[in-house]
Amino acid sequence: MLQRLRYYSELIKLEHTIFALPFALASIVILMEKPPGLTKIFLILLALVLARSAGMLFNRFLDKNFDAKNPRTMSWPHARGLVKDWEIKLLIALSVSAFILISMFINTLALLLSPFVVLLLFIYPLAKRFTYYPHLVLGLVYFLIPIAVDVALNEAISKTSLLLGIAMAFWVSGFDILYSLQDYEFDLRMGLKSIPVRFGIKGALRLARFFHLITFFALLGVGLSYTKAGIIYFLGLSGITLFLIYEHRLISERDLSKINKAFFTINGFISILFFIVVLLDRILPL
Repeated sequence: MLQRLRYYSELIKLEHTIFALPFALASIVILMEKPPGLTKIFLILLALVLARSAGMLFNRFLDKNFDAKNPRTMSWPHARGLVKDWEIKLLIALSVSAFILISMFINTLALLLSPFVVLLLFIYPLAKRFTYYPHLVLGLVYFLIPIAVDVALNEAISKTSLLLGIAMAFWVSGFDILYSLQDYEFDLRMGLKSIPVRFGIKGALRLARFFHLITFFALLGVGLSYTKAGIIYFLGLSGITLFLIYEHRLISERDLSKINKAFFTINGFISILFFIVVLLDRILPL
């Protein structure tokens, strides 16, 4: 049983929730009109984990044949046949059902919007079959996180949550472009679409930088529109900007060897740093 749980954890890349969870917590701190109860925070985070799990599992199920041929992914449990198709289908059904149920407990508007979230989660794994911009589809998924937090907390969608959504969307789209560079040659051979396939490695790096520039301006807009933002927020934004610059300096057209460091380590720092900055800015207004 423990081995199977390890396989399931590897399928959904549970450790990658470090990109989404701190950002969701930061969104709660920024968007809350009054402190929510611990139960509400738990439900929001649980819904996020369940929705992400459903999307990842559907991605694994749909890409099984590709993953079995890709040197980077052929050792993954589903590609080796260690996790059966029926298991993945069952996990998808359980994740989606639990996500919708949790949405019902949050509020009526969250429940009504939950099917649209599920639909978008299922569109993303298909995107690389029909568009060169699957990274933007993934960004759209993450765009929904601050929106969902606003709906859960306030049953509304504010300008601040939209700016947070734009920041998160282009942050994720940018680093997903960098991550996809690992599969550039494979995607070319298999006829799969991505920004690196469409524009080449050099063009993809430029677009990733541009997307992260949008992230900076969106987070700046959050600070200007969020009435409680103080000097700590803007100093923290400077630190995040330096991390983004460092991330792009790690990778060049001639040297892609540090993609994993840029993807996981640096972006994990960015997400955690943003939450800490927002929390301190709220607790210690300066």
